[in-house]
Amino acid sequence: MSNGQKVCLVTGASSGIGYAIAKALSEDGYTVVATARREERLQQLAAPNVVVLTGNLVETAFQDSIEQLLYTKYGRCDYLFNCAGTIATGAIEEIDIEKVTDMIQLNITATFRLTYKLLKRFRQQGFGHVINMSSILGTKVRPTAGAYAATKYAMEAWSEALRMELAGSTVQVSCIEPGLVMTELHKDWEVHPKEAMGIHEPLHTDDIVAMVKFIMQQPAHVRIPRLMILPKDHNI
Repeated sequence: MSNGQKVCLVTGASSGIGYAIAKALSEDGYTVVATARREERLQQLAAPNVVVLTGNLVETAFQDSIEQLLYTKYGRCDYLFNCAGTIATGAIEEIDIEKVTDMIQLNITATFRLTYKLLKRFRQQGFGHVINMSSILGTKVRPTAGAYAATKYAMEAWSEALRMELAGSTVQVSCIEPGLVMTELHKDWEVHPKEAMGIHEPLHTDDIVAMVKFIMQQPAHVRIPRLMILPKDHNI
């Protein structure tokens, strides 16, 4: 099967890691369904093998429309890339709890709902691979970032349970755990994590794309449940 016949769904595709993955897959000949809330950013992915869907992933009707497009237009989905996510941090006295609850809705509730929806399809079609964009903070915590870390810990625990449930089948689940990556995620922070952590050369989205391709290129009998990638200055 050529890449052109394989269909990839990428959430959070308007910026950062999601955008880089969607663009790379498109350039490699995959059919890409790219979703996010920012229409003008998604349109930068425009190509004959890319379909963009603009909407809010926390809305069940939007998720239904994604599934309908995949299985009405293509009759399949080979890869789900869960890249949609946000971060809310802050000290106890300062943190915006509304932003925290919005983060939980997107990072956990919406991601879990969409994945279960597609895993049922993957079971029926007999193939499929879920690749979850986790974080180094899915394995450790830091002061003021506990709520964000909790969403990634949830993703890690859930992904491992799914892996166990799917063991022996042709459906796969993988987590990528990046350290600091230069994206828009921290654009509004007063002090960027690269300064706070002394990381002079953070990761780039191309580094994550390379790890995605590594996972996708493995033979059928190989599973990669977790893959951590850190910048060389990371020491905590």
